[in-house]
Amino acid sequence: MLQFPTELPSLTPMLAFGVLLITGALGGFFAHKLRYLPSITGFMLAGYLIGPGGSGLLQANALTEAKVLVDIALALILYRLGTSLDWRLLRAQPRMLWSSFAESVSSFLAIFALLYSFELAPLLSALIAAILVSSSPAVLLHVAHETGAKGPVTESAKILVGLNNLWSYGAFIALTPWLLQGQDLTGWQLWAQPLYLLLGSVLLGVSLGALLHEVCLRTQQAPQYQLALVIGCILLALSLSRQLQLSTLLTPLLVGITVRSLERQHPVSNLNFGAAFELFFIVLFVYAGANLHLHELWQSAGIIVALVVLRTLMKWLSLLAWPVVASQPWRSRRAQGLMLMPMAGLAIGLVNASTSIAPQYAATVSALVLGAITLFETLGPPVVAWAFYHCGEAGKDAPNEQSVVKRTATTTVRWQGMPVDSAVWPLPETPIEQQAIQQTRPTDD
Repeated sequence: MLQFPTELPSLTPMLAFGVLLITGALGGFFAHKLRYLPSITGFMLAGYLIGPGGSGLLQANALTEAKVLVDIALALILYRLGTSLDWRLLRAQPRMLWSSFAESVSSFLAIFALLYSFELAPLLSALIAAILVSSSPAVLLHVAHETGAKGPVTESAKILVGLNNLWSYGAFIALTPWLLQGQDLTGWQLWAQPLYLLLGSVLLGVSLGALLHEVCLRTQQAPQYQLALVIGCILLALSLSRQLQLSTLLTPLLVGITVRSLERQHPVSNLNFGAAFELFFIVLFVYAGANLHLHELWQSAGIIVALVVLRTLMKWLSLLAWPVVASQPWRSRRAQGLMLMPMAGLAIGLVNASTSIAPQYAATVSALVLGAITLFETLGPPVVAWAFYHCGEAGKDAPNEQSVVKRTATTTVRWQGMPVDSAVWPLPETPIEQQAIQQTRPTDD
C-alpha cells in the first residue's frame, strides 16, 4: 500500500545534524577564502545565522534534541586532549604540574576579587571563577591542526589546557557542598554527592582507559580496528556516565589520560582519526554559534568585558612568570599564554551542572559565563592562530628526534624511552635523571 507524508518534515536530530554539517562546511569555506581567519570563526558565524538569534532555522528545541551529537563530539575531543597528558612525565617533572596549579589559582583569585568588587555574593563569585579557570581544548586542537602547528610550545600548551580543565572541575566539585546547602539534604548527603561524582568519574574513566589499553594491546596485529575500539570506548564512557549520573566531561578526559600513561610506544594515544574527525569540530562549533546569547552580552557588557580582559591577562602573565616556561624564548612564552585564552566546552558543561545544583544562581551564572564565552570563542581562534605563527611553530611538519635537536638546539631528555624537549619540561635535577640527559646548548630569540 502506498503511503504519502501528511505533514512537512520536522527538525529531527538527524536532520539537525545534517543542517549543522552543511552550514558549518559552508562557513568553513567562507573562512578559508579569507586569509588568516580560522575556520572555527566561520563555523560559529554560520551557526549564529541559522540559530534562534539569527534566521531561526534551528530553534531551541531542535538544538536540544541535537545535543547528544554535540556531547559525542566534545567527549572525543576531550579524549584527544587527555592523550596529551602523561602522568608519568608529570611525576618525573613536577614543576609543570605545580606551575599549572599556580597559574590556575592566580586566575581564580583574580576573577573572584573582580566579581566580589561588583558586589556579587562570595559563593557566586567563587563558582564563576572556578568555571572561568577552564580553557577550550577544541579550539587549541583545531587551530593547531589547521595551521600545522607542531613543536614544544604547542605540546606544552595542550598539557596546560588539560590541567586547566582538571583544576577547574576540581574547584567546581569542591564548591558543590556549599552550593547544595539550599536544598533539602542532610549534612552527609551534601558531601556524598560531590564525592560520588568525582570518585565515580575517576573510577569509570580509569577503568575504561585501562580496558581500552589492554584490548588494543592484544589486538595490535590488526591496527585498522583501533579507531573503532577508541570511538566505541568513548561512546561507552559517555553512555555509562549519563546512566550513572557521573561527569560526561571528566570521564572521557580520564580515559585519554589513562591510555597515554599506560602506553610505552603510544600506538593508541597517537592514533590518527583522519579527516572525518573534522566533522566533530564542525558540529561542536556550529552548535556553539547557534547558542550564542548576544542579548546577554549587551545586558552585562561591562562586567563581561572586564572578566575577559582580566582572565586573559592573568593566564598570559602567569605563564611569563612561572618557572615552567623559564627555559623558553620570550617569543614562545608570550605566545603560550594566549593559547589558553579560548573557553567553551567544559565551561558550558559546568554552567549546565550548576543550574541543577544551584538554581538560585542560574540566571547570573549563565549570563556572565555564556557572555564571556561569546567573546572568547569569537576572539580566541584568531588570537590562537596568531600565537602559533608568532612562536614560529605554525606550518611545521612533525619533527623527528634528530631534527629537533639540530634545528632548535634544545636539550632532549630521554625518560623511559620517550623524548622530552627541555622547552616543555625543566631539566631534571636528581643524579639519576641527569644521567639521561643528552647535552646541547639551548638558544634564545
